[in-house]
Amino acid sequence: MKTIEANKLIVKLQKDIAKSGIVKEQLVNDLKALRPYALAEEDPTLTKVIRLTYEHIENTGTFNIPIPADEAIVEGEEEGMEAEADVMDMDDFENKRMSLDYLLSLMLDRTNTTNQQDLCEYRDMLKAY
Repeated sequence: MKTIEANKLIVKLQKDIAKSGIVKEQLVNDLKALRPYALAEEDPTLTKVIRLTYEHIENTGTFNIPIPADEAIVEGEEEGMEAEADVMDMDDFENKRMSLDYLLSLMLDRTNTTNQQDLCEYRDMLKAY
């Protein structure tokens, strides 16, 4: 994000996840506090991802969205392969923590094209969940 305060909040979220894991109440409160920064920066994708993320955590008590696949597999190409997102075991707590941490790291640097694409993939997966 562009503001120092927002970036500090994201780093705090990452530290909290690394230290305590996915603590529903604290994560939801911090994500709700982060959302106004995205609104002020007029970034509709990030604003929506933040809202969908805290709503998902409120509803599930955890984070069940896998890290987006590195490359999309073209339909008909390599039919036997599955996308990384389909293979990741989301029953494993460490995978949930890593995925949420990765999502937060994307928010720190949205200028990177790959990060923007991954944010859009997270948005779509959160909406579909």
